[in-house]
Amino acid sequence: MRAQITDLARAEGFEAIGIADPRRVRPAGDRLGQWVASGAHGEMGWMAETLERRADPLTLWADMRSVVMLGLNYGPATDPRAALADAATGAISVYARGEDYHEVIKPKLKRIARALLAAAGGGDVKVFVDTAPLMEKPLAMDAGLGWQGKHTNLVSRDFGSWLFLGAIATTLELPFNRPDADHCGSCRACLEACPTNAFPAPYQIDARRCVSYLTIELKGPIPRPMRPLIGNRIYGCDDCLAACPWNKFAAEGAEMKLAARAENAAPLLAELAELDDAAFRARFPKSPIKRIGRDRFIRNVLIAMGNSRDAGFVPALEQKLADPAPLVRGAAVWALARLLSAAAFQVLAHRHAATEEDPAVADEWSAGSMT
Repeated sequence: MRAQITDLARAEGFEAIGIADPRRVRPAGDRLGQWVASGAHGEMGWMAETLERRADPLTLWADMRSVVMLGLNYGPATDPRAALADAATGAISVYARGEDYHEVIKPKLKRIARALLAAAGGGDVKVFVDTAPLMEKPLAMDAGLGWQGKHTNLVSRDFGSWLFLGAIATTLELPFNRPDADHCGSCRACLEACPTNAFPAPYQIDARRCVSYLTIELKGPIPRPMRPLIGNRIYGCDDCLAACPWNKFAAEGAEMKLAARAENAAPLLAELAELDDAAFRARFPKSPIKRIGRDRFIRNVLIAMGNSRDAGFVPALEQKLADPAPLVRGAAVWALARLLSAAAFQVLAHRHAATEEDPAVADEWSAGSMT
């Protein structure tokens, strides 16, 4: 059965394959509970709401006996941190430069699951791609796919930090793999690479300081102290992943649907700032970027403009002062305060601040005037 699963998975393009015992990952649920209790999950309320089911896979599905864990390599062709060098462009996380991995991987899992049941002559399955309260990373470690590194992400000796994970939970009693060991040693490269110091200690992350959380999960204004640290990262961050020395064994991903689109490698901030809602959806049709919506994305773009030190962005930012979305207007005010002289910003504030009805945007004008 293990050989059949391996053949089925490789036919679908999965390079890392293993079988986990869902009962062995319960200690990870205790650590997850402590993390949520500390508030480090920020505004991701669903982490607290689904904690009981997430902490123990058998609470999610009592009949689960085995979990087939599969990894799909999405390694980039070049170091993604190269995108940080040009302040006129935006840096998009590698995983979001191609099609949405959820939509690519789930059909593959369903085909494998159907073939698995046919080969076994019965049983039941459920497939998961980061869409249910399931601890994929501890399960992947238990299945021997790798280990959770000090940056809390999965690390593989064969693929570095670049694996998308899929899970097939089943009622079948399958032979378990041996869990992988931690091979981080004394290395601190991922921790030291973080631009926002989001790791209070090895193997611990404070999402409230993570660029991926700030640019993707956070719905409101990004806290002011964090904005200068974001640089030109407009959707996610790869710094801790890219810094891992195990990436020297990684290879470029082979799944063409997940390959980076040319227009997402180094998109011009000036062009992105012009997107209205319809243009935003047309620009990112099958992308995970579409999930956060136009307003949140443009917020990120304008913050990157403010960090650019390029006064050439001022006209585009001034146009955004009339944007219908308060989130966008507030980011524009902050960016203008960064790029204009104090006198020039006061002129703008005199013209716009008095008519601003949103309290958060009005607060941005006040804060900018005091900078």
